[in-house]
Amino acid sequence: MKTKDPVCSFCGRRKSESLMLISGLEGHICDQCADQAQKIVEKELGMDDNTNGKDSGNSKFESTEEIGNKKLPKPAEIKEFLDQYVIGQDQAKKTLSVAVYNHYKRLNSKKNPNSSDVEIEKSNILMIGETGTGKTLMAKTLAKILDVPFCIADATVLTEAGYVGEDVESIISRLLQVANYKPEMAERGIIYLDEMDKIARKGDNASITRDVSGEGVQQGLLKILEGTVAHVAPEGGRKHPDQKYIKVDTTNILFICGGAFDGIEKMISRRVQKQAVGFKSSHNKETQEKKLLSLVAPVDLRSFGLIPELIGRLPILTALEPLDTDALKSILTEPKNALIKQYQHLFALDKISLQFDEAAIDYIAAIAFENKLGARGLRGICESILQDFMYEGPSSKTKSSVTITREIAEEKWNRADSQKYA
Repeated sequence: MKTKDPVCSFCGRRKSESLMLISGLEGHICDQCADQAQKIVEKELGMDDNTNGKDSGNSKFESTEEIGNKKLPKPAEIKEFLDQYVIGQDQAKKTLSVAVYNHYKRLNSKKNPNSSDVEIEKSNILMIGETGTGKTLMAKTLAKILDVPFCIADATVLTEAGYVGEDVESIISRLLQVANYKPEMAERGIIYLDEMDKIARKGDNASITRDVSGEGVQQGLLKILEGTVAHVAPEGGRKHPDQKYIKVDTTNILFICGGAFDGIEKMISRRVQKQAVGFKSSHNKETQEKKLLSLVAPVDLRSFGLIPELIGRLPILTALEPLDTDALKSILTEPKNALIKQYQHLFALDKISLQFDEAAIDYIAAIAFENKLGARGLRGICESILQDFMYEGPSSKTKSSVTITREIAEEKWNRADSQKYA
């Protein structure tokens, strides 16, 4: 007679204690025993990782466990790779390169039996900068060179456990999905947690109501950032008693947090007492704001609304400078994934050659700078200018080249701008 809760015939694990239980004619096998059996077969037959299937999804992170001193790039190499995709932000790139190198060097030292008894603690990173300055792009590019599981999570959807929204464990669930549900791979991954400024405490004074999407989330993140064994639901979603969990140790997961922290310059200014007075107050205001952001300190984050316990778990603090017109021009033309190169390739698919005059590029950069749109705003401006050409080009039998001059760019943008605000 069959039992209500069948058990694995190999290890005795119950169905409720395993992710999956496969039934046979007279027995069952759980997912962990099946995985162990596969490894035994591969070892006995002399199969290596390269011959084990051809599924690119499963082999993407096979080299993750082999990140050693030979394969781990040096900080200068990491920065050189970031330079190919991210314009400017040299100080932020240096800080990020050193932090990531030290993190994976720390993991490699744990594997070395000859290493000393000194235990190196994890150093998570917090990047502060205006929208469109390259925070997310830097984190994405970093994951490319390291070839480790990487995911982007948004702090704005997180709420304290028991309330409408997502639990903080859902962040780990996303990384686990990227790592093909292999906890050992996910435990060496990188999580970029965006919009950290949106979970700031709403006020310095204690409220009679719970701040479930602000301080409550910060408190929920504490143990995950520091390192704990999280019980993660494989498919995400809320926890419930009968759900099957996968245990993921977050001790070796590197957290890179980012946020705009709009208005933190005023707090820095009050602290360093460098607010200009009198006639000089409007002189070089933008330059002063750039310098102020580079002086950000943990005390400013506390004034903004982050709790001290969370600040302590983000020891590496770096600020990204606002982009000027020269940087915006470079973003349009220089990186491997430069915006103009993308549009040129898009037009080339319809056998149309696309060219931009230098004056047109200057105009696009100036518009983005004036409106404080950052690098993300460049695409919207280009879309408005090129929309008519992208509409007519594929149907045209005569037009084989398009040249965008400043006059054309100005006319298209003014027309689009006037329609938006008419």
